[in-house]
Amino acid sequence: MGWRKKTLISLVALGLAIQFVPYGKDHTNPAVLSEPRWDSLKTRELFMLSCGDCHSHETKWPWYSNIAPISWIVMHDVEEGREHFNASMWGHQKKNEGDEAAKEVRKGEMPLWPYLLMHPEARLNDNEKKILIEGLVRTFGEKQEHD
Repeated sequence: MGWRKKTLISLVALGLAIQFVPYGKDHTNPAVLSEPRWDSLKTRELFMLSCGDCHSHETKWPWYSNIAPISWIVMHDVEEGREHFNASMWGHQKKNEGDEAAKEVRKGEMPLWPYLLMHPEARLNDNEKKILIEGLVRTFGEKQEHD
């Protein structure tokens, strides 16, 4: 058996084996405890469209979130997103950086580009982005940067 065939068989075996790692497979969403007082339904709608999968308990788990190692990346991103800012735990979560949300969207740092690659519906046009940023500021305020 040639080295290419051995390598291919090894990669397939590894790919199958990592499917048994449980991390990234639990796609239950915790209950929504409370949401912020959104300034408008439009702000909430745009937030849920472009931010809600990682920053709320209303995550939609796509088919590829069941396949390792992609499932690991998706789970990590959701856990980290909820840790920093979780609209479903508003008033209950000690650390909730809603006051940084508008800045992150304005600078193009959120949503993350890999997310946009897989979720083209989350890509907002300039007007929607402006409405979302203004709504986030009205809903959460905005953390002032000090040089």
